[in-house]
Amino acid sequence: MNETETPVAEETSVVAVADALRMPKIHGQSMDKLPEDLYIPPDALEVFLDAFEGPLDLLLYLIRRQNLNILDIPVLQITKQYVQYISLMREMKLELAAEYLVMAALLAEIKSRILLPRPPPDEVEEEGDPRMELVRRLQEYERYKSAGESLEKMPRVGRDLFMAQARPEVIPQIARLPMPTLRELLMSFRDVMERAKLFTHHHISREPLSVRERMSHILSLVQGGPRRLEDLVDPEEGRLGVVVCFLAILELTKSALLDVVQESAFAPLMVQTAKARPWLEDEEDEQADGAAAAGEDA
Repeated sequence: MNETETPVAEETSVVAVADALRMPKIHGQSMDKLPEDLYIPPDALEVFLDAFEGPLDLLLYLIRRQNLNILDIPVLQITKQYVQYISLMREMKLELAAEYLVMAALLAEIKSRILLPRPPPDEVEEEGDPRMELVRRLQEYERYKSAGESLEKMPRVGRDLFMAQARPEVIPQIARLPMPTLRELLMSFRDVMERAKLFTHHHISREPLSVRERMSHILSLVQGGPRRLEDLVDPEEGRLGVVVCFLAILELTKSALLDVVQESAFAPLMVQTAKARPWLEDEEDEQADGAAAAGEDA
């Protein structure tokens, strides 16, 4: 590999880098350095260089600018041009990213490995070309850059294409009512009548309440002992059930089969059989005692 450089090639590369930077001009003269009396406050200006997007982009530019073979990079020549670019940026007091310095160190390492004498192959294992890793990264970056440029050329919504904002005019729709004929009305009515036949109604009628049956039911309940009047009424039967139960109790009381008693004022009404009448027995005993006393006086 020929690592020699010519002054013409170096001047051409430096001019190419300067052209890529697009030096500003004042009164037709390029401004390669800042005036000595110019005061720039710290962090007063941020410059974004669109020429190179990183160290790999700069290396690829230097290689393509001089029509060099990417698989056989002249490291000495490229390293010198790369360092000149960094020095030029520092002279212009432009802040460089750390990636540029890392790439400069990598180029210096590759350059030193190429310049240093290699030991005999018998003593150590022969190492590969130190440029291969850099070549691989450059090729991969070139593929991504080419794909990005292809995507950039494609039409983009908001830049090349714009969505139509026109909206169609809203035309009110007139609802037209149907005008059926007499025959259609008759056919529809016939269909309704046919569907009505499919529905069957089941009316659940309440079982009639019988006073006689309720009298028998109440008698069977009070056989076990006195019951409260409220317990003899079924709330689910409603008002009709209350009336029937009340009539049944009145009939049984009238027939001397039941007694409705109250132990004290405001006490619940109790329903019991007529044979359980302790107060009647007391009255009969008193009447018998009174009759016996009257006979003795006579």
